[in-house]
Amino acid sequence: MMDTTERNDRSSLLLVDDDATFCRVLGLALHRRGFTVATASDSATAVQLAAADPPEYAVVDLNLAGDSGLLLIPKLLALEPATHIMVLTGYASIATAVEAIKLGAVNYLPKPADADQIVAALTGSGRDALMPVNARPLSVNRLEWEHIQRVLCDNSGNISATARQLNMHRRTLQRKLAKHPVKS
Repeated sequence: MMDTTERNDRSSLLLVDDDATFCRVLGLALHRRGFTVATASDSATAVQLAAADPPEYAVVDLNLAGDSGLLLIPKLLALEPATHIMVLTGYASIATAVEAIKLGAVNYLPKPADADQIVAALTGSGRDALMPVNARPLSVNRLEWEHIQRVLCDNSGNISATARQLNMHRRTLQRKLAKHPVKS
């Protein structure tokens, strides 16, 4: 247990991820980098922790045991509008990145990301105004993945509605979603 002086010198960070091992390891790494870290494995717990002590920073996993971490962004910002929220995901897509930023996240990182990358993304210290643009176009498979993610996001994560809109069988869509995103 840390003393009050140490608590006051550190920035508070809420880490929300349903992978307990990842959450514990990342929490320790962020603590070593100067944050007071509170962890939650689901949206309800995250909201309770943020209501009790609004964090300066939050790292939210996109997929929280079937629930969307995107739905957590407005809830956290309603409790403390100054919270810097970053979405971290193993299923990165352009559609979810755009939606996260629209909802108020300050950044979006694909997993795997190390603690230094996360801190840089949260604090803005890693921003480069002249990021190189990839001249190579996305593959057809990656474009399909991006399109599915955009439609899924438009349907608030509802797989049945997304399958209907894509004119695809629900089980086929579920199989496609269970796969990791295709590299570009």
